[in-house]
Amino acid sequence: MGLAANLRDVSDQLNARVGYRAAFGSREFRALLTGQLISVGGTSVAAVALTILVYRRTESPLLASLTFALGFLPYVLGGGLLSSVVDRVRPRRLVTCSDSGAAVLAATMAWPAMPVPALLAILFAIGTLSSVSGGARAVLVRSSVSEDAYVPARSLMRIVVQFAQIGGNAGGGALLLILSPSGALLANAASFAFSAGVVRLVLADHDNAADIPQATLLRDSLHGARSVFGPPELRRLLLLGWLAPMFAVAPEALAAPYVADHGGSSTLVGWWLIALPAGLIAGDVFGVRFLSAQQQRRVVAPAVTASFLPYLAFAFGPPIAPGLALLVASGACGFYSLGLDARVRDAAPTELFARTMTINSAGLMTLQGAGFALAGTVAQVFGPAAAIALAGACGITFTVVLLRPDLLARPQLESSA
Repeated sequence: MGLAANLRDVSDQLNARVGYRAAFGSREFRALLTGQLISVGGTSVAAVALTILVYRRTESPLLASLTFALGFLPYVLGGGLLSSVVDRVRPRRLVTCSDSGAAVLAATMAWPAMPVPALLAILFAIGTLSSVSGGARAVLVRSSVSEDAYVPARSLMRIVVQFAQIGGNAGGGALLLILSPSGALLANAASFAFSAGVVRLVLADHDNAADIPQATLLRDSLHGARSVFGPPELRRLLLLGWLAPMFAVAPEALAAPYVADHGGSSTLVGWWLIALPAGLIAGDVFGVRFLSAQQQRRVVAPAVTASFLPYLAFAFGPPIAPGLALLVASGACGFYSLGLDARVRDAAPTELFARTMTINSAGLMTLQGAGFALAGTVAQVFGPAAAIALAGACGITFTVVLLRPDLLARPQLESSA
């Protein structure tokens, strides 16, 4: 009788629709969300300011572009080789110290006489701090809400990042009409300080789920990575969560050349860059509002596949307006992240969750950076339209390969239910 009741409870939880209100009900989560919004917005504004600053001093497009590339590279170091830090320091302390350190470093970047190599080195250091604290922030999100509110909470964090990046990129240029680049960099420092203060003052001092490792930092980080990739289910989910965004960034990477090839203005490049994020926000809201937890898990494979189908249409080189519609439709299928978040959480052992999320962030950011470079390389040979179409074909192929076990096992699961 007790077993039957437990099974019914699990079934009810999977079939229930849990909305954003369940996540917003947590004061700790609201603090995390606010800190994330301010700090990501500040970072986006600073990226615009730093790109302009570097280009003014060097007149080098390569060095200016490095300011964006350095947003991805530190994750190889921090999220990969230093991932053990997340099990050695309590999550609140790690996030607070990382944000505080980033605030100090960002403030030093505002010094007018700072050499360009030093600016780039400091930018790399800030990225490393962010990568190290990424897993701890994910632990705080999970600890601050109930288990059934975890997926809506993760969705809100994604939505906030999208809004902050759109607002920061769009408002960065306008803000520079009021502030100098140094002033914008100081504003970024203030955003990190705000995030650190909110986390320190509002969140509880949650303990680490894993025991403090005894091995050296590097050895334990490498051992932890092997442990994370040990379970086949977790390994293929992580790979899917990395490879899908890697191919999905192709339209963003090729925004300027695609719009230019079709006679569009620089203003249309801005619209092109917000099409995918707008679709992603709409898709997440739809998935949380209308899909149960069980449905979110089940639609991962078809939703990921569907997200790449609009890319195939770029083989015909559509005009800009239809292209924008295709990108919005592709982004709207991004609600697959809801089910993927839940499945990664369930597949990761509790003591490995923090390490898993740190490595997950490292792989995601690193492969997105590789995706930008790969898209540009392919476009150099075949053109932007063909490169986007090829990215779609690759995304579908890898999705089918990675999720084929799910597709084969699903009928058996449903018949046994």
